[in-house]
Amino acid sequence: MAEAVKKPRPEFRNIGVGQILTAYRLPLAGRVSILHRVSGGLLFIFLPFLLYLFEQSLTSELSFEVFKAFLSNIIVKLITLVLAWAFLLHFCAGIRYLRMDTSHSAVSKQKGKETAVVVLVVSTLLTIAFAAKLFGAF
Repeated sequence: MAEAVKKPRPEFRNIGVGQILTAYRLPLAGRVSILHRVSGGLLFIFLPFLLYLFEQSLTSELSFEVFKAFLSNIIVKLITLVLAWAFLLHFCAGIRYLRMDTSHSAVSKQKGKETAVVVLVVSTLLTIAFAAKLFGAF
């Protein structure tokens, strides 16, 4: 019997973040989807920090003063700003997905692009307003 020549089997691997960011041109709705997941992960990871800040602000007048002193640090302000962005984007994108789940007319390529733009614009404006308040503009 003649031995069959074995061809090498094709190798399929999971793609990495680098390939997603460089090789693939995702539509805006896909980028909003990825940002929604990233912001949800950030909120989950930093939940103990957020609960600590919340607890410090409510315990007593003295702990509130400690909270204000802690929040006056620029690094803490930047972390808080990133977490505010994550919350606002996650909230706006969540409303987008709820609308897509309840309305068949919202699930189309054009509506997906339009709602993705709305999510990015609204969450950016809200984050800028939060940053202005956080850094003392008003």
